[in-house]
Amino acid sequence: MRFVDRTAAGKRLAEELERMDLGDPVVLGLPRGGIPVAYEVARTLGAPLDVIAVRKLGVPYQPELGFGAIGEDGVRIMNDDVLRVARVGPRERAEIEQDAREALELRLRRYRGDRP
Repeated sequence: MRFVDRTAAGKRLAEELERMDLGDPVVLGLPRGGIPVAYEVARTLGAPLDVIAVRKLGVPYQPELGFGAIGEDGVRIMNDDVLRVARVGPRERAEIEQDAREALELRLRRYRGDRP
């Protein structure tokens, strides 16, 4: 199914979700592309909207190749196979993760302000 834009996709998704008995949902949007979708869903359902932020951890010489990801509250997922094949050592991984964690915190402050 193709959509004109993410707003249209959010409206269509909201129509489908309205048919379900969801109780009191909270809608989470993944910045940046997921926010227009989540906004339309939250608006249609009359639900609170919040963001969930994650950050990809990229291989240094090929940053589009992710070896893991981090999220809020210390959440971290690693792909050991990529780490091994790309030969990303523990020190290098820790530096990349620390830089990503700082960028993630900055992004969250930008989106949420003082809200937790």
